[in-house]
Amino acid sequence: MFKNYFLVAWRNMLRNKLRMAIHLLGLAMGLSICFLIFNVVWFANSFDKFHPDSERIFRINTLTAYEGGESYPNSGTPGPLGETIQDEIPGIETKGRLYTLWGTLVVDPSENKVFGRSNEVTFSDGGYFEIFPRKWLAGNPKTALENPSAAVISQASLEKYFPGTRPQDVLGKELMWVDADTVTAQITGVVEDFSENTDFIFTDFISFSTIKHLQKENWYGLDSWGNVNSSSQLFVKAVPGKSAKDFDSEFESLVKKYYENNEGNSTNFSAEPLAEFHFNQNYNDTTVSKVYLKGLIYIAGLILLLACLNFINLETAQAISRAKEVGIRKTLGGNRGQLIFQFLAETFLIVLMAAVLSVFLAELVAKLFMDYLPTGFVLKLFNWPNLLFFVVIVMVLTVVSGLYPGFILANYQPQRALKGEKISNRGFSMGVFLRKNLTVLQFTASIAFIILVGVLGAQMKYISNQPLGFEKDAVMYANLPFMSGEDKMNLLRDRLAQESFVVGVSLSGSLVSSTSLWTSDVRVPKDTTQMEFFTQVMNADSAFTGVNGVKLLAGRRPSNQVDEILVNKRFLRDAGVDTPDEILGVVATFGREPRTIVGVVDDFHSRSFREEIRPLLITYNPAYFQSINVKVQGGQNLSFAKSKLEEAYRSIYPYETEEFHFLEAEIEKFYQDDLKIQRVLSFASAMAVLISMLGLFGLSSFTIAQKLKEISIRKVLGASIAQILGMISKEYLVLVGVSFVLACIPAYYFGRDWLNDFQYRIAMPYSQFVFAGGIVLLICLMVVGLHSYAAATTNPAKILKDE
Repeated sequence: MFKNYFLVAWRNMLRNKLRMAIHLLGLAMGLSICFLIFNVVWFANSFDKFHPDSERIFRINTLTAYEGGESYPNSGTPGPLGETIQDEIPGIETKGRLYTLWGTLVVDPSENKVFGRSNEVTFSDGGYFEIFPRKWLAGNPKTALENPSAAVISQASLEKYFPGTRPQDVLGKELMWVDADTVTAQITGVVEDFSENTDFIFTDFISFSTIKHLQKENWYGLDSWGNVNSSSQLFVKAVPGKSAKDFDSEFESLVKKYYENNEGNSTNFSAEPLAEFHFNQNYNDTTVSKVYLKGLIYIAGLILLLACLNFINLETAQAISRAKEVGIRKTLGGNRGQLIFQFLAETFLIVLMAAVLSVFLAELVAKLFMDYLPTGFVLKLFNWPNLLFFVVIVMVLTVVSGLYPGFILANYQPQRALKGEKISNRGFSMGVFLRKNLTVLQFTASIAFIILVGVLGAQMKYISNQPLGFEKDAVMYANLPFMSGEDKMNLLRDRLAQESFVVGVSLSGSLVSSTSLWTSDVRVPKDTTQMEFFTQVMNADSAFTGVNGVKLLAGRRPSNQVDEILVNKRFLRDAGVDTPDEILGVVATFGREPRTIVGVVDDFHSRSFREEIRPLLITYNPAYFQSINVKVQGGQNLSFAKSKLEEAYRSIYPYETEEFHFLEAEIEKFYQDDLKIQRVLSFASAMAVLISMLGLFGLSSFTIAQKLKEISIRKVLGASIAQILGMISKEYLVLVGVSFVLACIPAYYFGRDWLNDFQYRIAMPYSQFVFAGGIVLLICLMVVGLHSYAAATTNPAKILKDE
């Protein structure tokens, strides 16, 4: 019996090849997007789920709010909290501490081997390995990190530092890690690397007690409740049943105890579940925005919904042509259940074939959007989540897409169907009503997508054309080794300045525009009082503004003196000063030291257009310079210039692998997420339009075929081709008009919310609304017009010969 259902279904599909192709293509496109996004979301949520009792593991975060209203979330904690948390907060089973190091030079002193810099080195205590256990290949997990100057390495580091050596044979050997200071430690353990998806990338673990042994607690900022450093990470494993909310209420009493005199500022701690770790600040810049993932899910759902609406719309319309088949089946004893099951069998076959086709389309889409997929993501076709996904989605789509058209078919009355009464034009028709509304929904989604793409594109164009207040072209930079010494930095600066194509060289703590942000309070005398406010701080030498093309409004550039500072134009407003000349020579208090303002520069965008330009102070502290900036002459071969600069860099720092980067590329990173969203929406809008037009193509071809006799009679009575085209197109013009009105509402609100995220933005570009509606209307008229023209030019004699 079931064999007959599917055999008949297959024959019906072969008889309607155009309908079959439209269904297959539409559903396959929707399923491919859905399948790919399902894998992306599954991958993003798979990180660090393998740790034992992962639901009881939390990272402690800090939120610092200042009197001026600004607040700064931080994934780090003050050092003393790591010492006292188990005594102050009940219900903590284990605590684990990390102090992460970046750009650490690794050396084997016995062999005089330099392994380059690593971002996978951390100070750690034994509690970390209790919370995140690993398989130990050598050493005692209980005592390996107990004493100062001890270290545990992973199997990856073992193969890198001591290739071909057994884990037991490296115990007792020494390695040297060069950061702000040189740390020499004996290897006391070797552990396996994690094979599962994880954000814990560290391979070298130096005992946490080494920091105290070296008397470096002050240097690392671990001796004060007032120092919050993102490198100081604290993890806890709670007793069963304890939630993040329980922690948050208990932290309030701890804050009151240790932050009594906070001078208007406030500090709060919170417990972040391990499940959220991958979506916030992690260690390898693979953070994925949950908002972005939710947006992808909505897009996938909408695209799939459009494909389903196509199916329902076209099948509901074409159900009329199967009225005689239904009449015969019912006359021969077929009941409603059998007829519905017959149609569901046809739907199942189509959905199943579309699912198979969607796998190949998903791989194609994944290759096209590889740059937009998470780092490390691989589309795996045959695993249990994907197999389960296809089983569920095929069954759900079969029921959702096939049930209503099946009911329509099963409800035909056999006596009327066999007489040829296919449809009644009198009164309300549920089928016609449904088809029109489904078509409106498809057009609405298409227009809304195009509007949002236009809004994003207009804002991105505005940003790219706005002056930044500095010159980004032909400026390159490289990061300097941390605390590498003034002599070497100055030697490199002078060496680069000797190149004929170099216009200027500058040393600084950060780039002229970056994600880096250093803020501090400053006091400026005003009449008999002092103006106190927060300001952004940059650390740079006297050549910094010249190299980056920042305009000097008044005064002079500093002469590399610690007590001289530059301020920007925005600084004057908070200082209560009207003109740049008024503030020259004023002695401001910054860092509890008097600093003389010697110059005023014009405002420039040191951060993205999402943020308002802050008051800015440029100071000189060469010990903390971390970047070298180079301005290259115009018209130079930048690739050649880059290689020459890197060659000079290696001559001063032979063990470094740092390269020179373009400032323009760094600035573009500000808007990477926005560009991703724009391109994803562009793709989604193209898919929505294509699926909608596929449905329109099939629906219009069928509905126009139903009106062939009416068209022929009108031609006989003298109607022109233009009149016939207008008559048929009028209905679709109304549908697109209603869709346009409906699409404008969500597009406006989503577009407005996104624009409001920028401090510097365009007004709502209403021209994009008109453009989107016009594009969809034009495509609609083209599709309908082709069918209408073919019908209008058909010889009426061929149509009316049986009348």
